Amino acid sequence: MKVIEELAILWWNKSIEEWKHYIRPRISENTEKVVFEQLHKSLSIYDDSWIFLEFKNKFAKYHSMEYWVLYNSWTSALYAMFRAIGLSQSDEIIVPVYTFFATASPIIYTSAKIKFCDCDLSGNVDPIELEKSITNKTKAVIVTHMRWIPCDMDKITEICKKYNIILLEDCSHAHWAEFNWKKVWSFWDISIRSLQWQKIITWWEWWILLTNNEELYKRALFAGHYNKICKQASNEKDDLFKYWLTWFWLKLRAHPLAIAIANEQFDKLDEILYQKQNYVTLIQKSLSKYSFLEFPNTKSKKPSWYALIIKYNEKKANNISIESFAKALFAEWLNEVDIPKSTGLINNLDLFYDAHKLWLSANSDIKNDNLNYENASNFYNNCIKLPVRWYADDENTVNKYIQWIEKVCWYIENKLESVSYTHLTLPTSDLV
Repeated sequence: MKVIEELAILWWNKSIEEWKHYIRPRISENTEKVVFEQLHKSLSIYDDSWIFLEFKNKFAKYHSMEYWVLYNSWTSALYAMFRAIGLSQSDEIIVPVYTFFATASPIIYTSAKIKFCDCDLSGNVDPIELEKSITNKTKAVIVTHMRWIPCDMDKITEICKKYNIILLEDCSHAHWAEFNWKKVWSFWDISIRSLQWQKIITWWEWWILLTNNEELYKRALFAGHYNKICKQASNEKDDLFKYWLTWFWLKLRAHPLAIAIANEQFDKLDEILYQKQNYVTLIQKSLSKYSFLEFPNTKSKKPSWYALIIKYNEKKANNISIESFAKALFAEWLNEVDIPKSTGLINNLDLFYDAHKLWLSANSDIKNDNLNYENASNFYNNCIKLPVRWYADDENTVNKYIQWIEKVCWYIENKLESVSYTHLTLPTSDLV
């Protein structure tokens, strides 16, 4: 019989005495330098110049993009996107039922009706369910590339063209991911991307809206910016030009310090993506021998691996629950392992059904459908999330992670000891 160290959960002996949390990004001397330099240049930029222009040129060159706008948060970018396409109370917009709630919440302020759509086995919008959800009132669909795995964009794009509906992409999880060798942002009418602190290119709360449609770009710009930058982007013949000074919604622009940091971080992008893929390959190779752990199907897809989702099969795990599995891992001091709960089914959130009580102009026709959404429920209830590190010197930490996960998996597979202890608290990080 294989001799293996006893599970820490049985005696509350942590396997790793000093565990360093996954810190992102690392603040290098150069990061501090660019912040200091920006502090002495300007903390308020009113037009498309300075660090805005520098980052724009670098970002546009990498993506071959025509238009982009910076915002101060995810919901700001989403709000501007929904305003740009002209949603009204008579319109419906289809959203994933399995996503973070903020993918849909800004729709409330457009007065449009939200319709939920089930996911496929990967956690992404199911094209079949999407087509079933379309009516003559459907104006747009927004897809979230969930858990760093791209949606089936060929089928979704085909459906949107067939019914002449607008396709919006929430790329908050899937920076630089690909589907059939095309970047995830290249299928859409408008796309948004997060540069919030946990993301691959990062700092503070700010987001980018991307489009190749000039009219949508201008409407999105005027929805969150004002003054000189709006004047630069338009001319006197534009219908929007008269609003260049005042704009027509809210001030939502990003901060120069945040852009300076992201501009410095961007130079590390290719190295980060390379290291992440290496570590995911190492984890999958080591843990795929356990039948109760199911890794994402990435055929025709190139994920960006913000993190790694593993589906847990309780029946194949000798009926040991996912909660017990997580607690056993947590006891090994793998406290960055997570059962993600804040990102899940959003159709049962009171926010959407009480929106008209909170915001008088919100659509009051959104009703709790009480549907099962079988695929989304299955995905939500059986997921474990692991961080995917991105530096070359993280290899030892990654190997330790694998070692202690294997230790718990070995006990589960051989059912030598019960790991269904309840005195531990589950990890609650759920880094979205």
